[in-house]
Amino acid sequence: MELLHRLRVFLLPTIFGLLLGSWALYRWVSPSFEWLAIAMIPVALLALYDRLQRKHSVMRNYPLLGRMRYLIEALGPELHQYVVESNTSGRPFDRDQRDIMYRRAKDITAVKPFGTEQDVYSEGYGFISHSTDPVPVPEDPGRNARLDVGGSDCTAPYSASVVNASAMSFGALSAHAVLAIGQGAKKGGFAQNTGEGGFSRYHRKAGADIIWQVGTGYFGCRTPDGHFDADRFQENSQVESVKMIELKVSQGAKPGHGGVLPAAKVSAEIAEARGIPQGQDCLSPPGHSAFSTPIEMLEFIARLRELCGGKPVGFKLCIGKPQDFMGICKAMLETGIRPDFVTVDGAEGGTGAAPTEFSDHVGFPLREGLLLVRNALVGIGLKDEIRIAASGKRMAGFELAMASALGADWCNIARGFMFSVGCIQSQSCHTNSCPVGVATQDHHLQRALVVKEKSERVYSFHKNTVEDVSELAGACGLSHPFSFEPHHIYERVNPHEVRRFDQIYEFTQPGQILEGHIPEAMKIYWEDARADRF
Repeated sequence: MELLHRLRVFLLPTIFGLLLGSWALYRWVSPSFEWLAIAMIPVALLALYDRLQRKHSVMRNYPLLGRMRYLIEALGPELHQYVVESNTSGRPFDRDQRDIMYRRAKDITAVKPFGTEQDVYSEGYGFISHSTDPVPVPEDPGRNARLDVGGSDCTAPYSASVVNASAMSFGALSAHAVLAIGQGAKKGGFAQNTGEGGFSRYHRKAGADIIWQVGTGYFGCRTPDGHFDADRFQENSQVESVKMIELKVSQGAKPGHGGVLPAAKVSAEIAEARGIPQGQDCLSPPGHSAFSTPIEMLEFIARLRELCGGKPVGFKLCIGKPQDFMGICKAMLETGIRPDFVTVDGAEGGTGAAPTEFSDHVGFPLREGLLLVRNALVGIGLKDEIRIAASGKRMAGFELAMASALGADWCNIARGFMFSVGCIQSQSCHTNSCPVGVATQDHHLQRALVVKEKSERVYSFHKNTVEDVSELAGACGLSHPFSFEPHHIYERVNPHEVRRFDQIYEFTQPGQILEGHIPEAMKIYWEDARADRF
């Protein structure tokens, strides 16, 4: 600070001295100093402006130097990401994780020379126990590793890939990104989730299998006042490419939080996809108007299933109050209505924009939320009828295997597919200035994303990710990539001890809750849960 103070005291006199001296040299000694003198004029004026302005205290006391401080601060994220952070220290995704995703998207073998950089003796380090009798990986697992989704009330079940593109709305993503992911999904035989922004023309044009997400704004199936429109839903949901319907109750990055898309961003294309007026603020409420209790929610799901022609209908949520999900389970038992699947989102999930407090401190992380949903469905004897999908920072084989061991039947990936179409984790999704054209509606910036090339990377990322988890399964002696059990996953709980997941967590047995043997950790929530209220 003493140095800065001295610079402040002498900075302005020095600048004006240089200016006058340069001008004198130009005027009386040599015309070659003309440009130096001219260049010093705006510098001096800028320093004077900094000194006199009242908004920024640092620049007022330290003209020019304070401006350099703000410049360095603005460049801080890039400097930290590319210069400061190590291969394993970055967030949300570190350099090694990004490298894996880029390599798989480019169809380059993701190998690691010389050994792991992970500290295998640090608390929280996880690993898989392999078998002495491994099995070979099936041919082309990226296309052939599938599962059937659809319960007893579903008349048009869907054969889904074990890895699908998670919910990403047109509006949050650019048209080029939606097209690239959709075309890659079509080639790879996996599904693309529309996100709550509606079933847009770009989802339709790509031709992939679609999971249409219906959120609180009912975009694409709403009345002018923002309520659910059954006729519009029926019309859009019976499009052949729509394979499943997902009712979004909440999402991990901002559970319980609505949003407003400003009028300036509501273009003609976005207005068309969402069924809203162009050039007006678009409200996405925090909660649904079509139901207000667990029973009403299941009745709404049954209605959606009927309107869409018997296709699988499920719901997505981030666990908040555990008794709310227990109430939905009690409503299933009371009404006999079953969703075809439940998508569990973790608090670590991504979003285009969310309040920091919501991203950092609201909602259950995926591991705890997934375990609670699995234990509840198994405990009431319905897990065999209802599939579970896991969403929330899943990007490579170990994360997928861990989700499988905790009860997931398949995983949805969002940011991994964003990386595959060119995302560089600039974290400018909310600014409409994404430098690689992924999360922007700026047509000039979208030019960077060449759909034909990036769709091939989407296809390769999916293929290689499924092959990765299939190879891990084969190493464990398993023939299906999503057949991991809790005893396959270990975690270091302290520097001297590792424990299996079934030693760390309690897993319910089929029908255990119905028999009255409720695990102590769940008992308080089960007893407080009701089917007639959240």
